Amino acid sequence: MNLLRGLYDWTMSMAAHPRAPLLLFFVAFIESSFFPIPPHVMLIPMIMAARSSAWWLATITTVASVLGGIAGYAIGFFLYESVGRWLLELYGYADKFATFAGWYNEYGAWIVYIGGVSPFPYKVITIASGVTQLDFWIFTLASILARGTVFFGIAILLYWFGPPIRRFIEERLALVATTFLVLLFGGFAAIRVFV
Repeated sequence: MNLLRGLYDWTMSMAAHPRAPLLLFFVAFIESSFFPIPPHVMLIPMIMAARSSAWWLATITTVASVLGGIAGYAIGFFLYESVGRWLLELYGYADKFATFAGWYNEYGAWIVYIGGVSPFPYKVITIASGVTQLDFWIFTLASILARGTVFFGIAILLYWFGPPIRRFIEERLALVATTFLVLLFGGFAAIRVFV
């Protein structure tokens, strides 16, 4: 428990660090094209550490995520054979990609939006959008709406309900950490089974 409490306290202190927004931007950018850890892991403690910055942090995360999505689109569009296919294989989606790519002809904007707000790895959506040559502006607009929905939704919840959520987490840190890990690994397992 002391280790967990120390890790929590360290995360909260790092979230309040002056350079934390720059690191948040970097993580949100690379997560949208190849990095496996979502920016939520940083965004949530950063808002909890400084609720008055919630809107600014949501903006940073949204902009970085969309720009990273554009990088993922470029990977799919220009580098699919050399980089894009390898990334899809790395995340275990190469076999299902042909079926997935076919859906883009009919439902491109909706796929980007739904993929951008769901637990489905957004990087797969960005690469697939480039490979299938989904209209760039449709992709960008759907990405802005999807990622903005997620990150501003988190900001709204934590801005209005942050203090009680923080108290709850701090009083039940072991339970929250265990639940988070179960949901995280359960989500990855569900994605592997159902997608």
